Amino acid sequence: MPKLKSKSSAKKRFQLTASGLVKRKHAFKNHILTKKKKDRKRRLVHSAIVCAADMPRVKEMLVA
Repeated sequence: MPKLKSKSSAKKRFQLTASGLVKRKHAFKNHILTKKKKDRKRRLVHSAIVCAADMPRVKEMLVA
């Protein structure tokens, strides 16, 4: 049976941490930034952890 490929889109969007969690970036930080407040944009800079309900699906896409 051939090796399974991991999803290219998931490789670009998610990153596995050393403890096995999945890091992601916040949405709404790419364009139309002039109308967004400075505090909101600063909050969106920091990375977040994928929620527990979505974690198995994301890990499957990354490790497959």
